[in-house]
Amino acid sequence: MAMVMAVRDTARVRRHRLRLSGGTGLSYLTAGDASKPCLLLLHGTPNAARMFQQVMPALARVAHVVAPDLPGCGDSDALPVVSFAHLGQAIFELLGRLAIGPRFIYLHDWGAPVGLQIAMQAPEQVLGLIVQNANAHRSGWGPGWSATQAYWAHPSAKNEAAATAHLTLEGTRDTYISGVPPEVARRIPAEHWEEDWRTMNRPGHMRTQRALIADYGNYASRFHAVAKYLEHWQPPALMVWGRHDIYFDLTEVLSWIRALPRMQAHVLDAGHLLLETHAAEAVALMMPFIERAVGNRPPV
Repeated sequence: MAMVMAVRDTARVRRHRLRLSGGTGLSYLTAGDASKPCLLLLHGTPNAARMFQQVMPALARVAHVVAPDLPGCGDSDALPVVSFAHLGQAIFELLGRLAIGPRFIYLHDWGAPVGLQIAMQAPEQVLGLIVQNANAHRSGWGPGWSATQAYWAHPSAKNEAAATAHLTLEGTRDTYISGVPPEVARRIPAEHWEEDWRTMNRPGHMRTQRALIADYGNYASRFHAVAKYLEHWQPPALMVWGRHDIYFDLTEVLSWIRALPRMQAHVLDAGHLLLETHAAEAVALMMPFIERAVGNRPPV
């Protein structure tokens, strides 16, 4: 019970805003002591850093927690040119501006291409990866990816319309509850997807969504580079995976385990947005993982 109460306490979470070198306004949340190793929390679509608010105070006991709204999401402005590479550079600049050193990186959904780019740019700074319903292998694509893959292969107006048909309030809701057992889905407030839909309609945000759907195919073309990074560096890794995900197939779990044989893997009775219903369980796994990884790190 104490753990659940700690997860719900958001008193120590603070919101900040800075202007990137290119002029884009970036919003981000922080919690904890900046002298501790950083935990960089990266959200996916259609979400924002708000999805981490209830877990940040507990995680701040063991890390300096930083959760940005990716450019074109939440309260952050959209970039002039949108791609995962540009998003990665924006968050890499944020880390530099905050003088962040060694870091854990939480990978979720669209946060995976951003976080893996950051990890591969400075692999010696990575203390560990936390993987939560994040794709880095072709095995994660189930039948629901057929329209998107057709769009990548033939970027016609018709295929774009099919690949982006979910960019509606109903599609935003489905990210939260589709495929999730009813008794689990009932624990998710409708206000959460309604807030995502509101921010998705800010200036430039829908353009960002459409551009990243197109660019995800370019991320997939770099899976071989990601595989080489994982094989060579073998970062400590923890997986917390929602088994009822309609977007990433459960076989993706095995692909991650094959890539990182020492990974701790936990599959929970949750959906794509696991923290909506299993925040306390996730925190209970993440805190000791962070403490062990920091304790096992060789002296500099």
